[in-house]
Amino acid sequence: MANCLFCSIVAGDIASTPVLSTELAYAFEDINPAAPVHVLVVPREHITDAAALLPDHGEALSAVLQAAQQAAVMKGIAHSGYRLVFNVGEDSGNSVPHLHLHVLGGRSMAWPPG
Repeated sequence: MANCLFCSIVAGDIASTPVLSTELAYAFEDINPAAPVHVLVVPREHITDAAALLPDHGEALSAVLQAAQQAAVMKGIAHSGYRLVFNVGEDSGNSVPHLHLHVLGGRSMAWPPG
């Protein structure tokens, strides 16, 4: 999709630090990490956000979740635990209208902290 930051990253038009690339998904390092490990996983197909998912998107969503699992293993956080986050809409802080899954870990994510 024209003017989509993540579509441009997937296409290789904008540089990223890749973590994993599959036929249907792409995982890369977040440029503003909220945790020691912060990977974004996007479908190669442009889907606006989780609220826009349709039954036809099942394969793309599965690929995103599988890539997130693989990224957690690759980044060494699979056994200690990690958080998966989809943000939907402006109030959630979602700033890029392309479905993306945050993989966060490398520290305790327990709530409440402490």
